[in-house]
Amino acid sequence: MAKPLVGVLMGSESDRPRMEGVSKILEELEIPHEVHVMSAHRTPERVAKYATEAEANGIKVLVAGAGMAAHLAGAVAANSLLPVIGVPLDASALNGMDALLATVQMPPEIPVATVAIGNAGAKNAGHLAARILALGDPEIRQRLGARREKIRG
Repeated sequence: MAKPLVGVLMGSESDRPRMEGVSKILEELEIPHEVHVMSAHRTPERVAKYATEAEANGIKVLVAGAGMAAHLAGAVAANSLLPVIGVPLDASALNGMDALLATVQMPPEIPVATVAIGNAGAKNAGHLAARILALGDPEIRQRLGARREKIRG
């Protein structure tokens, strides 16, 4: 199996159904990835270690989804120079607005590319990760183009 190019993180096992769209898109585009559950609040040392070592382990793009306070993407971005895509999840009484604001409001020099709340955002995170990778990989670019033509029907 090919070495993962994308690291997909989620703050809780209960986030897995909301984040499945990321993996689905990456699998359809034949982009190897790995999925981990880790929390910026419950396992901060694990998050920092993963983010710090990701690039050396061959990861090119990080995707982090979390609900409520949603600091996972920010914690990852603070510990890596890789592109980070944040997926705010609708896991609270605020229907994801809290996660959206926490994900998008990053301090200067710690960017997180933020997509829509929930399932649509997870799918777009997969597509955005693929587009980032396609900048340096003609095969991924070709598969993206073929997918685009297919959906145009």
